[in-house]
Amino acid sequence: MTADQLERAIRETLSRQAAVPRPCTVDPAGLAIRRATRTRRRRLFTGTALAGMATVLVSVGMVQLSPQAGHPTPPTVVLGDPRDSSWPAPEPVPSPSGGTSRPSLGPAGAAVDLVVNGTLYTSGKTGIPLGVVVADRAQRVPDRGGWLVVGAPTVAGRALLSVHPDGSTRVLLAGAEAIAVAPDGGQVAWRDGDRLSIGGIVGDQLVAVAGTSAPGAAVPVGFAGNSVLVRRDPARPGYALWHPSVGGLPADGWRDVIAVHGALPDGRLVGMVPTGTPRRPCLALLDPNRALATIRTACGPNLSPDGPGGVSTDGRWLLVNGRTGSSGPVGTLLIDLATLDGTPAARPAGPALAGAVSWTPAGTAWYVDARGGLVRVRPDRVVAGERAAASPVTGVEPTGRPVVVTDPAP
Repeated sequence: MTADQLERAIRETLSRQAAVPRPCTVDPAGLAIRRATRTRRRRLFTGTALAGMATVLVSVGMVQLSPQAGHPTPPTVVLGDPRDSSWPAPEPVPSPSGGTSRPSLGPAGAAVDLVVNGTLYTSGKTGIPLGVVVADRAQRVPDRGGWLVVGAPTVAGRALLSVHPDGSTRVLLAGAEAIAVAPDGGQVAWRDGDRLSIGGIVGDQLVAVAGTSAPGAAVPVGFAGNSVLVRRDPARPGYALWHPSVGGLPADGWRDVIAVHGALPDGRLVGMVPTGTPRRPCLALLDPNRALATIRTACGPNLSPDGPGGVSTDGRWLLVNGRTGSSGPVGTLLIDLATLDGTPAARPAGPALAGAVSWTPAGTAWYVDARGGLVRVRPDRVVAGERAAASPVTGVEPTGRPVVVTDPAP
């Protein structure tokens, strides 16, 4: 039986098993066939591909690897879109009434990009369907270069999608267990199987740079410069930095860190560590140049032990979940990072965070709360005693939630 005959047989079998015809966002048979085909091709052309990757990386001045950095290994995920990668600009999504399905953002307006029901809506009211990718996180690419969208977990893994301003899309990475994108959109780290990998995003291509063994349940969660921020277990504290130019993850490099919420302009990280007796989460400044060593801790606010948070572009403010009293409801706290030398000044800012925080260059923060409402926080008004309220985003599917698109790092 030829490969084409096998593919047709698999597709026919799966189509007969479908009890009710419905649109499917994942093609399991096609994905399996394409992954097997690419595996054979990678084994044949690994040497040539790695040489080409090294040439591209040197020419664009990306991560420099020393001879001791370990053997670069081809990723086991699917790199690139299985359907020849590039898709033309899609048509607007029609609503049941025949018009264009666009969410209503209520009194908050549309000053931030949002992903709603599988469509990316820009602040200019343009809607770009994302096709097979259901968004979990999204961020802008600098210089109007479009967007990078990290897909939600599926049976086929996560995907990384590049979206262009003209509406065309390209799948850069598929089948990964976890994906973290650098704030400037220039690098991506992912876990697949028992491997951690890091790659550079050059134009519309994903170039694999280096890989190392992933201990236990460790996953990449962010970047500090060219180093990858790794969490030992998504359900437990413990962070480390992986420096691809040095080698693998150090066995004794884990720090007792609860969460990392962002970076200051000078590169120091803002996070939480457990301190005191009994142990409780306190704010901390972490030094990425000394394996996340704690520079300073500051206690006072009743912080939630884990969860989302975000540091403003200028490094002045932190939005994070916490309580205003010992037993009050969890909400968002606005913390003045200029007060970390003493007891941090924390003010109630709005309903609790349920996803990423997008800080605009003008100093306004946007996020989505647990009910799917869009919240806009202006620090000057919070300092004056005003709490932000959520504006409803109508038209959201019952099982869905809007995703706020974050701006690129300056």
